[in-house]
Amino acid sequence: MTSTNNNVVVAVERNRLGLLMSANPVAKLLAVMVMTTPLIVTIDWLSATVALVLEFPVLVLCGFGLKRVLSRIWPILLAAPLSATSMLLYGQPSGETFWQWGYIHITEGSVGLAIGIFLRIFAIGVPAVVLFIDVDPTEMADGLAQVLKMPAVPVLAALAGFRTAGLMIRDWESLARARRARGLGDRSRLADIASRSFAMLVLALRRGGKLATTMEARGMGARDANGQLLRTWARPSYLKRIDWMLLTWSVIVPTIALGLAAYMGTFRWIVSTSAA
Repeated sequence: MTSTNNNVVVAVERNRLGLLMSANPVAKLLAVMVMTTPLIVTIDWLSATVALVLEFPVLVLCGFGLKRVLSRIWPILLAAPLSATSMLLYGQPSGETFWQWGYIHITEGSVGLAIGIFLRIFAIGVPAVVLFIDVDPTEMADGLAQVLKMPAVPVLAALAGFRTAGLMIRDWESLARARRARGLGDRSRLADIASRSFAMLVLALRRGGKLATTMEARGMGARDANGQLLRTWARPSYLKRIDWMLLTWSVIVPTIALGLAAYMGTFRWIVSTSAA
């Protein structure tokens, strides 16, 4: 009864946040791959700008507030200016030269490359981060096994490992408190970290052994006489209408972005840029 109530609360919360919160995690994974992978082939500014504009409605439908999104994409906010600055100073020199000093060449071509890199990092990174905020690992495992038909044993083993990985932070903090209570935390920081790391290794091995025994006792990996895996799923996973809409939009975004860049003449193969 409690589990049912929790599922109802989660469903209501997802509907309140945004339409795409109810999308299948596998659909989100495929959408990110389809939407962002084609953007890697070119480095022009127009395709990245168009992709960002077209991606904006999808990100809005996730329903997350600006503060929460910014707290998740801060590595992108840091990486984009650094990458753009590197391309601006040391990118392929072409066109009019604005400033030169040693190996530094700020030219018309390097400015265009810097703008393209800056926008492209956002066009590729932001959807990948926002679409996977609050994705349930269990739902992802269900989707990988039932929708993509991946082998159940490695999927569930990875899920179990992911679930137990979250315990490592609490174990690390518990070890620190226990060592301080015993007066063992006053030594050098390096020795304390080394000692706690060894203790964490022992705990991980013990927990892994117990988890493997438990999963085997519950029939994990059991097969019939024909070698077929005996596996049922408590939560069915399938693609809904919102999932197909998301996948369709993921195809439309790079198609329009790259097509418009090619039509306007700004399309620039990243391979040729690197070779030059």
